Amino acid sequence: MSDIINILPDSVANQIAAGEVVDRPASAVKELMENAMDADATQIQLIVKDAGRTLIQVIDNGCGMSDSDARLCFERHATSKIHKADDLYALHTMGFRGEALASIAAIAQVEMKTRQHDAELGTQVEIEGCSVKDQHACSCPCGTSIAVKNLFYNVPARRNFLKKDTIELSHIEEVFRRITLIHNDISFTFHSNGKLLYDLKSDTMLQRICQVFGDGYKEKFYPVEEESDVVCIKGYVAKAEYAKRSRSEQYLFVNGRYIKHPMLAAAIEKAYTEMIPEGNHPAFFVSLTVDPSRMDVNIHPTKTEVRFVDESAMFAILRAATKKALGQFSLATEFEFNPSTEFDFKPMPKGYVPAEPKIDYNPTYNPFAETRDTNKRDDHNRDNWKNFFEERTCDSTPSMESHVGQTNVPNGDFKATENQEFFQIQNRYIACPTNDGLLLVDQRLAHERILFERLTQKEKAVGGQQLLFPVNCQFSAADADIMEEMKSELEHSGFKIQRMAGSNVFVVSASPADLNDSELQDFFDTLVREYKGAMMEKFSDRGTKIYMSIARRMAIKAEKVLQKEEMRQIVKDLMECNMPAVAPGGERTTTLLTADKIRQIFVNS
Repeated sequence: MSDIINILPDSVANQIAAGEVVDRPASAVKELMENAMDADATQIQLIVKDAGRTLIQVIDNGCGMSDSDARLCFERHATSKIHKADDLYALHTMGFRGEALASIAAIAQVEMKTRQHDAELGTQVEIEGCSVKDQHACSCPCGTSIAVKNLFYNVPARRNFLKKDTIELSHIEEVFRRITLIHNDISFTFHSNGKLLYDLKSDTMLQRICQVFGDGYKEKFYPVEEESDVVCIKGYVAKAEYAKRSRSEQYLFVNGRYIKHPMLAAAIEKAYTEMIPEGNHPAFFVSLTVDPSRMDVNIHPTKTEVRFVDESAMFAILRAATKKALGQFSLATEFEFNPSTEFDFKPMPKGYVPAEPKIDYNPTYNPFAETRDTNKRDDHNRDNWKNFFEERTCDSTPSMESHVGQTNVPNGDFKATENQEFFQIQNRYIACPTNDGLLLVDQRLAHERILFERLTQKEKAVGGQQLLFPVNCQFSAADADIMEEMKSELEHSGFKIQRMAGSNVFVVSASPADLNDSELQDFFDTLVREYKGAMMEKFSDRGTKIYMSIARRMAIKAEKVLQKEEMRQIVKDLMECNMPAVAPGGERTTTLLTADKIRQIFVNS
């Protein structure tokens, strides 16, 4: 039998490595920008076209490379960062694996120009699919410029998996933020399709946060700082009142590198216990300095996963430092006490004797009397609830249509009478006795279905109310473009928004009545995040996913106390929907506890 094991060619091996290192344009941006920082650059330019599909270019004023290094840097495992295995535990650079440029060159057309500060001429190298097409001397500024063109040109399957430009650009922007927030001593610019998105000058960490996210962030954070033998902590944690439903503004850095570490992130969140509502999360920008010998970053090619020798101690120190910052700068120190002795109510006059309370009762009430037959209802009420539910049929693989039929909701002719009883269970479910049993309605999901069907009626826009004072909402450059994409759907939903010229700020002058002014920024942030999320990508209709998100965000909360008339209106509106049985996301809105089911509960108990 002949041998079947072969050594792969370098071009194939590099493409395999590229699958781990470069999975989308944002990955290439990360690798190129980290190389620029390792070259001691003080100014870095990022230029992209078509969200990185056509061009990704990084220009720096770093140390540059010699003629031979310019060629050698594209070889696999070629690096200037380490020389022996022990160097892995004494890292002071962003890169060290020697895989990035080789992986990028395997799947793109790369042009590099580089010149050292003491050289008169630089070097230009052109590579396509691992093959060097040209190398010659050239005139260029000190530093390095790497242009990556037509990413994945020779891997069409990977190129087909890329999302739309707005999504890919948002990923690039997130990588840009993760790098620029911690390296505030470096100046950065970011151009997309010829448009300047960011122009960041070197400044303090707080000023860099404001440059990236907006000037309003200066008032939202407390400084946190702590030094110990295990870890040195420096950064900013958000005030409790600015907690959000998402963790999109949680940034944790170690030795100048952005990392994902759920345990350390949880340490910061633990400090907010009993200070923020359940389900909300604080924003933070925290930098940790740790002895490189006490950590391991060589876990994954992306280098965002890190292991620490002293994780438990770091958890305790980080939580304590955050608690200290929250307590030291707490608003409690700003309370002012009113020395006035005036009462909020008038004291009773001297000698006043209160009258005995009067208790009303029914002298004919007999708790042991025979109860009336609940089946003897008036004809009008019986007609309203006749055929309220049909018997469910069993189907091992129900479709959406069959599922709607099986949930046994009343048809559009249903009307709840004024005498119909409604009550809440745990302030989550609307309960209504019927002649067949007990109808249970999930108030949040029901309201979500009602809002969704109103929003999807294209011929009828939802009315909004004019705001007394317009509200400014600020976004990142990529998120602002997504807001522009959603503008028509937002205006159909009752919003009136306008983007300020030359900025990423939107002025909101009208909004649906159910939204408070203070909720608008969080509402739009959530909407943009869900629009970008992978969960939403499975829908082909952009309007559908936007309206689903709006309905979910505007629906009444699960624990809201409802008045009887509000419960009646929700049930009535739900029964008038085209698909009352399910929420837009497919969850059931109603269920019926029949008399048989209730009886069975007691029999089986």
